[in-house]
Amino acid sequence: MARWLPRSTDLTRFCQKLNRVKTLEADMMETSFNRCLSTIDLTLLGIGGMVGSGLYVLTGTVAKEIAGPAVIVSFIIAGFASLLAALCYAEFGARVPKTGSAYMFTYVSVGEIWAFLIGWNVLLEYMIGGAAVARAWSGYLDSIFNHKIKNFTETHVGTWQVPFLAHYPDFLAAAILLVATAFISFGAKVSSWLNHVFSAVSMGVILFILIMGFVLAQPKNWSAQEGGFAPYGLSGIMAGTATCFYAFVGFDVIAASSEEARNPQKAVPRAIAFSLGLATGAYILVSMVLTLMVPWHTLDPDSALADAFYRRGYSWAGFLVAAGSICAMNTVLLSNLFSLPRIVYAMAEDGLFFQVFSRVHPRTQVPVIGIVVFGLLMALLALVFDLEALVQFLSIGTLLAYTFVAASIIVLRFQQQKADGPTQPAGSQPNPEQREGIAAPELKEYESFSDKLQLVGSDKSKEHREPGQLKAAFEPYLEFLSDFYPGEVVTVAVVTLMVSAVCLCSILVFGNTHLHLPTWSYSLLLVLFSLGFVLSLLLIWAHEQQRSTQTFQIPLVPLSPALSIVLNIYLMLKLSYMTWLRFAIWLILGLLVYFGYGIWHSKENLRESRPQRVSARYVVFPSGSLEETVQAVQPSPQPAAGLPDTDTTEVKR
Repeated sequence: MARWLPRSTDLTRFCQKLNRVKTLEADMMETSFNRCLSTIDLTLLGIGGMVGSGLYVLTGTVAKEIAGPAVIVSFIIAGFASLLAALCYAEFGARVPKTGSAYMFTYVSVGEIWAFLIGWNVLLEYMIGGAAVARAWSGYLDSIFNHKIKNFTETHVGTWQVPFLAHYPDFLAAAILLVATAFISFGAKVSSWLNHVFSAVSMGVILFILIMGFVLAQPKNWSAQEGGFAPYGLSGIMAGTATCFYAFVGFDVIAASSEEARNPQKAVPRAIAFSLGLATGAYILVSMVLTLMVPWHTLDPDSALADAFYRRGYSWAGFLVAAGSICAMNTVLLSNLFSLPRIVYAMAEDGLFFQVFSRVHPRTQVPVIGIVVFGLLMALLALVFDLEALVQFLSIGTLLAYTFVAASIIVLRFQQQKADGPTQPAGSQPNPEQREGIAAPELKEYESFSDKLQLVGSDKSKEHREPGQLKAAFEPYLEFLSDFYPGEVVTVAVVTLMVSAVCLCSILVFGNTHLHLPTWSYSLLLVLFSLGFVLSLLLIWAHEQQRSTQTFQIPLVPLSPALSIVLNIYLMLKLSYMTWLRFAIWLILGLLVYFGYGIWHSKENLRESRPQRVSARYVVFPSGSLEETVQAVQPSPQPAAGLPDTDTTEVKR
């Protein structure tokens, strides 16, 4: 029976395959896409991705059914959590100006299987986002015509009474997605121009809503007679926050478009900051106006803003709001259809997804096949699924992507620095550690013996320590950690931090409700898991980070990414169990695709299978004494059965 069991070496090799990282090109500015987008283009693309159905639909839905007027607080918390995630995206987008967004960021720092799962979930995120916005677009247009489209469809086509499916097929939503797909296929410049037009109209409508809304505001709608400001309490606010995350998922379209930006090192961070700040302010102010105009419990979830103006006697204003909201939703459709094929392209280009999606049209310089195929899939989702079910499913994929990007930032900061910037001079050849983007391997290799002599001299002076090594100030107290390779302890600490965050948030969410823990055990578990989280954070902080680069870097690492991780995990656990069940099914399908196709066709797998021709190198074996043995390893066509012949030289410090 033992012969059927896998050997430890096979298991080790298999785990290494799952966790291999992407090899980046020497010149990351080289691309088959057209670098034509400016900072303004990216900013408007991000605003268009965030300000759409979340503003015109979710504000009413969350206010009436989940949080009441405290939806304002939900948007503030969701905006803060999104800011932490957005800063992580900004750093990655500037340092790795390649399309792929969270998928690419995870691949270059954490590992292949995690990158694939993130990319697989991002695909679902964009498909659901586009379908949900298309249904909201259809509902608003239908409200302008007094629901005649809905009544006609129900009468002549019929209705469904199936959970998570729409009551009737929405042919209008499917049609608008097909039209948007056709426009996206013409290239990035056409998409950007359309986005500018719709964004200008949308921002004009938002300004009108705020002015008219504050004129018609009635503070009594927040009074106790109407249920108060937070009728559903803190639990309702946090549940509303998880749903409100749908409003902010659009900023990652900027990172996904970095390969088409003219100057991604500066444009991507600026565009993310500008767009997220403007969108968050718009959500907070519009939520305030909406709940002050009419009582929150009388809102129409399908078209809250337009209905509020109709009920206050301004029918013309309601018509204007409905028309403007359609323009805003068009920008969201464009941003989703713009980003999704580029994520698919990145995965296909790396060999993890079907190669047909990596083809770029030579004239329009966009992945036309991916645009058409996934545009059709979006149209199918919009045709049959219910909006609320789609929104819940969207939130969990987004939060998971944010969590992994935040963890990737920590891992990246404490890895061996690949280069001073995102690009390298022409003709330069990065060393293996730089190309892989990982910590130093077991054997340190140097092209010449003089390189090793310089290293010994620098080690003597202790003036410079590599990223991932223990700081000199902590060496007397944590001397046992000095035996590990740079970045190894940090990686283990990041895993421990995430496990502690999951346990801590599970106790906070389920401790009193589902687990019914007594007070003493509830408090004890909170203290233990909080202690594990803080100790992991301090252990990471005790190691050296990469030095400042010319591109944007998120401040307060590892604290800022750690806060993003714990907040994202908490919000994920607030989602319903049915959302988790559907998410698990989607992950299983993703694993089938990865192990059936991706792991075998991965470019990293093909690169590993190529024979490596090694010239003379100096290999340093670390020892516990003050001496290191330097061996000049010469390749031999017929190696002996015993140890290889080596020339040995001792270097004394």
